[in-house]
Amino acid sequence: MRADNPDLVTVVGIGAGGWSDLGGTGRSTLADAEVVFGSSRQLDLLPSSVAASRVPWPSPLVPALPGLLEAHRGQRICVLASGDPMFHGIGATLVRLRGIDGVRVIPHPSSASLAAARMGWPLASLDVVSLVTGSADEVRRYLNPGRRVLVLSRDASSPAAVAALLTSAGYGSARMTVLSELGGPGESVSGGVAASWSALCDPLNVIAVECGDGPSLSAVPGLPDSAYETDGQLTKREVRAVTLALLGPVPGELLWDVGGGSGSIGIEWMRSHPSCRAVTVESSPARCATIRTNAALLGVPGLSVVEGRAPAVLSGLPAPDAVFIGGGLTASGVLDACLSSLKSGGRLVANAVTVESEAVIGAAYARLGGSLTRLTVSRGSPVGGFTGWRTMMPVTIWSVTT
Repeated sequence: MRADNPDLVTVVGIGAGGWSDLGGTGRSTLADAEVVFGSSRQLDLLPSSVAASRVPWPSPLVPALPGLLEAHRGQRICVLASGDPMFHGIGATLVRLRGIDGVRVIPHPSSASLAAARMGWPLASLDVVSLVTGSADEVRRYLNPGRRVLVLSRDASSPAAVAALLTSAGYGSARMTVLSELGGPGESVSGGVAASWSALCDPLNVIAVECGDGPSLSAVPGLPDSAYETDGQLTKREVRAVTLALLGPVPGELLWDVGGGSGSIGIEWMRSHPSCRAVTVESSPARCATIRTNAALLGVPGLSVVEGRAPAVLSGLPAPDAVFIGGGLTASGVLDACLSSLKSGGRLVANAVTVESEAVIGAAYARLGGSLTRLTVSRGSPVGGFTGWRTMMPVTIWSVTT
């Protein structure tokens, strides 16, 4: 392969067991390398017989990668990765940078595979969350009664952080098993209940969570309104479910939520699949703070919140696959800016509750087609000792595909 590509980078997965656990291909590749990149811990696992120059990763890593690789261009480069380099690892990052023809991957069992094996849990039935580059709040989206979750820790503090999160989310009775240094000579296991967790753990650990009993939230759009902190600017549950059905979240796609309010549309778009992304645009600083709080509590802390007024603030944002306009329809240029930014085949959904905003989408419908839907929702509520209907303001929804 080097004859075909002299700049090939080989990524070798390595576990806590170090050199003795590597297969013949991994050992021979490292023995032949001229330079090896990795964390200080990983580099220390190599024996003195590996004569290559050893370069510890800088921090932050990703911005420095192109320059590091260029500085060693023409040399036989190996990169050490924890476990499976393509499972929340550096291998995927290198493939994005150099393409599949520029990277060769020699995997090792992932920490998730080893943890599932130790616990006797079928790996395909588990949710796996990595805290290496993410927030512990991401665990929240996977909490449901009876579920099992594997959490790949960032460091020794991760188990305590996860225990506190579980307790605050109503899962204080969840069983936690922390598996440290999996596959290594110092492998150890500690267990306990989230609400009373106090164990000290090795930095290299995986947390196995058995949720047990607790509150549940569906991944299907239309969460209860009570799931959100709000000042009243919230797309109500029934309207939200219809709106998201029209937006049609697809794995990997990006949504713009323009006029975010409490953030419910962007949050439930992201909750539909872990790879769905969203940018919420909101002009009120207080509401931006509320959106961030709601996103964290509902397990999607990666929701991007952009403070500012559309259409000016939309400039420079990555092109969306779908756009929702929940506020600002009557502002000059907002609708046209959103339509022109959409990728080919993208979807736009706009909700109107005032006569003026209805006029905007009525004109757009006459010009571009699409579909119009009008929702009038009534909810049962007490009327003395009886039950009557209280009707919310009707909402007109325009949806169109570009």
